[in-house]
Amino acid sequence: MKTIDFSYYIERYIANEMSDAEKLWFEKELEGNEKLNKEVELRKKADEILKDKDILSLRNKLSAIEKQRSEAPLKARSAKGYVKYAAVAGVAIILGIFLILPGKKLTTGEIMDRYYKIYEPPTTQRSARVIINDDFNQALEFYRTNDFKNAAVYFKKVISLEPKDMYSTLLFGISKFEDQKFPEAKTSFNKVIDDRNNLYIDQAEWYLALCYLNTDEKSKALRLFEKIKKENGIYKDDAKAIIRDLK
Repeated sequence: MKTIDFSYYIERYIANEMSDAEKLWFEKELEGNEKLNKEVELRKKADEILKDKDILSLRNKLSAIEKQRSEAPLKARSAKGYVKYAAVAGVAIILGIFLILPGKKLTTGEIMDRYYKIYEPPTTQRSARVIINDDFNQALEFYRTNDFKNAAVYFKKVISLEPKDMYSTLLFGISKFEDQKFPEAKTSFNKVIDDRNNLYIDQAEWYLALCYLNTDEKSKALRLFEKIKKENGIYKDDAKAIIRDLK
């Protein structure tokens, strides 16, 4: 049985970013799990330190103390004073560690593993402009069995007959994305976004941002994730978390 990595869920729980169902599940996991409870408390304390302490102010205070110590007569520097300075330095080191660890940037692979889940087509929803046909049904069958190369072939047939079918265009783009054909995927997602008159813009923007991420276009990815976060759509929370992990 695969062990759950709770790091992601701890962050979302403390930041109050969980849905009601996710929060209920996580709090059930906390019950009787002493190790997990300790991890949550440690992370809360770290956040409190970062929130309540002004690092720059602390640095200035330490500099002033060091200056005062260096100017004091040698005989006035008691062993007790050295212990005090060592304790202050220890606090600074601990704060530095807490400052570094939460800001760890994730790689593209880690972000994909953590936040990506393939779009699942609704079982009944279909573009009103397109008559259900054998090519579409075959494409959908390939898509649902993760044969994205063949799915793209059949979605392309549908699109060639019905260029305005944004549903098939989206699924063609996702099939190309899964096959790591990112330029063709980008073209499809942009087409859905530019059309404006469809129900799949949220999905197209999300996938286009992921395309940018996978083609090392970080600035474009961040701009689009920021847009997704502000639009309050279905990918808002994930976009917010990815922005935090990228910066």
